[in-house]
Amino acid sequence: MEPKYKRIVLKLSGEALAGDQGYGIDPVIVNSISGQIKELVALGVEVAVVVGAGNIWRGKTGSELGMDRANADYMACLPRY
Repeated sequence: MEPKYKRIVLKLSGEALAGDQGYGIDPVIVNSISGQIKELVALGVEVAVVVGAGNIWRGKTGSELGMDRANADYMACLPRY
């Protein structure tokens, strides 16, 4: 099967990674998603993944702790290595 698109950006919400827990990262969910991405790559699709972190950090929380709300929101977008 020839894919319709050769290159995609997949945006995953942090909440999607949390599964039924509602917070953190559920390894079962991550394994499932990574398997689906692997299938796309096997079809020849280039996949870029952007992952939100709302399940780890909320700007509202930082704001309540005295941070500027915009800066607190940006923290969830910082790269994690």
